[in-house]
Amino acid sequence: MTITQLKYTLAVAEHGNFTTASDKCFVTQPTLSMQVQKLEEELGVVIFNRSTKPLQVTEIGQKVLFQAKKIVEESSRMNDVVSEEKGIIGGTLKVGIIPTVSSTLLPLFLNIFTKKHKNVELKIEEFNTETINQKLEDNTIDCAIAATPLNNNRIIERPLYYEPFVAYVPEHHSLAGNKVLEVDDLSNGDILILKDGHCFRNQVLNLCSFEDLNKQYELKSGSFETLINLSNNGPWMTIIPYLHSNNLSPKNLENIIPFQDPSPAREISMIYSKSQLKLPVINALMTTISSVIRGQIKYNDIKIMSPVN
Repeated sequence: MTITQLKYTLAVAEHGNFTTASDKCFVTQPTLSMQVQKLEEELGVVIFNRSTKPLQVTEIGQKVLFQAKKIVEESSRMNDVVSEEKGIIGGTLKVGIIPTVSSTLLPLFLNIFTKKHKNVELKIEEFNTETINQKLEDNTIDCAIAATPLNNNRIIERPLYYEPFVAYVPEHHSLAGNKVLEVDDLSNGDILILKDGHCFRNQVLNLCSFEDLNKQYELKSGSFETLINLSNNGPWMTIIPYLHSNNLSPKNLENIIPFQDPSPAREISMIYSKSQLKLPVINALMTTISSVIRGQIKYNDIKIMSPVN
């Protein structure tokens, strides 16, 4: 039994056929099939029912795959131990990121990091906070960029930056023309918010009580752009993170109003499991992010809003 055989078997289970699995593993289909068959013969079991399309995993096959995944993960962690000891910055880093951060942060650091660290393969995927927590526990991602604090004693949170909230108030709104806004100004009940599943929604709700949001005007969207466009064409306003205002047109930028100090803000952190071993790569990523974000955000005094209810 070899690690390669286990990886090939897991690939077949993931893709449902030998042809796609061989393409993903960069080997010929006969080679991959032979290695999976050798594993079955060594164990004396049938892992895949080959008479069905797509392939079906047998009952005993499910148990074999469960153990195979753990073995492959541990073998990868062994390489991580060596890399950490040597201070090597390389290998694959699987990063989760919340959607309300990815569109503004990724363009700032991704190209710089990949050019500087050519031996690192970044695999970045968007998830909501709940999914990120689960994937960190399952070790299916190595780290994540998310709003904190999360009050999870199984993970480490290392703040990257603090991002104030700003109000988007169209010129026809009753609050238009204000130089700054007080939190108490948000009690008019005409605020558009993100839909369920976004931690920024929770932070806005923690800022102004849910009872203050007028049910007649409540619209839940997954896009700040949608909320802004709707505000421009209706009796609404919305709240967005500061960096999103950098992407606005000059005309829409005129509708941004900051909050009175201490401004409500969110803490964005790098988070990972306490048992994580890819710290040299994570530290390198944090250094790059910190360097590019410096000077992008200006604030005097802030109050961190919780991303959880």
